[in-house]
Amino acid sequence: MPIYEYVCQDCGEKYEKFVRSSLTKIELECPQCGSTQAKKAFSVFGTRGSGSQSSRRVTSNAAACGPVG
Repeated sequence: MPIYEYVCQDCGEKYEKFVRSSLTKIELECPQCGSTQAKKAFSVFGTRGSGSQSSRRVTSNAAACGPVG
C-alpha cells in the first residue's frame, strides 16, 4: 500500500496520499486550498542496506564492474 506524492496545480502545495489499492478511485483534495487539481509528483524512496557503513565499499571506477581474477 504505497503513499503517493502530489502537487496542487492551483497553489503549488506538495502533499501525500495513502492509496489502499490501485483499483480504488483516488479522491484528491489539497490540504492548503481545497483544490482537486493535482499532479502526481516524482518521488524517491529509501532503502536500508545490510552491513555497517564501514563494511561498504563505494567505487566509481568502471573497472570495478568487470570480472575479478
